[in-house]
Amino acid sequence: MSWFLSHTDQIWGLLGHHAGLAALPLLIGVVAALPLGWLARRHRALYTPMVAGAGLLFTIPSLALFILMPLILGTGILDPANVVVALSLYTLALMVRTVADALGSVPPGVSSAALAMGIGPLRRFLTVELPLATPAIAAGMRVAAVSNVSIVSVAALIGVPQLGSLFTDGFNRSFVTEIAVGLVACIALALAFDAVIVAATRLATPWTHRRTS
Repeated sequence: MSWFLSHTDQIWGLLGHHAGLAALPLLIGVVAALPLGWLARRHRALYTPMVAGAGLLFTIPSLALFILMPLILGTGILDPANVVVALSLYTLALMVRTVADALGSVPPGVSSAALAMGIGPLRRFLTVELPLATPAIAAGMRVAAVSNVSIVSVAALIGVPQLGSLFTDGFNRSFVTEIAVGLVACIALALAFDAVIVAATRLATPWTHRRTS
């Protein structure tokens, strides 16, 4: 406990870095997955190759991808942009299928009614299909958020400061307290991300709350 109290500033700093490195790729990946998932659902011939391609992307080991990013982007090995880009790709890989399947779960009658009212494809997607698909998309976001919090810690192995730094430093010094603090902080951050997504989903889809209450 004494170590924790004497290092609170350091822990909060690492927690802030960790949160930023996990949250930004989540937002980027979800925004990028929305049009791709829509295309995969609208054009059935694209569904299998896009979903399969995204699945293959997620099989790339995170450490290898972090190391490859500087070679691809021309950035420094310690540049946080490497982590952001890599995790954005992982989020995209997770979310493309989620978005496509979520849009596919929208009742056909609803889309047909919107079409009959003269609502165009883009407006129908934004005002009818996407709101109805939001709960399913949010479920995928919860998985991606927790995954990002976990994977970010691996970046400590290449020197990017965040909560994973507590793991590597604690391991090198055989200091269990530091490792335990990092573990608890990661779990707390993942739970916080999950709570924010749940709350935002409830605010964005009030009709589902009223229906189940």
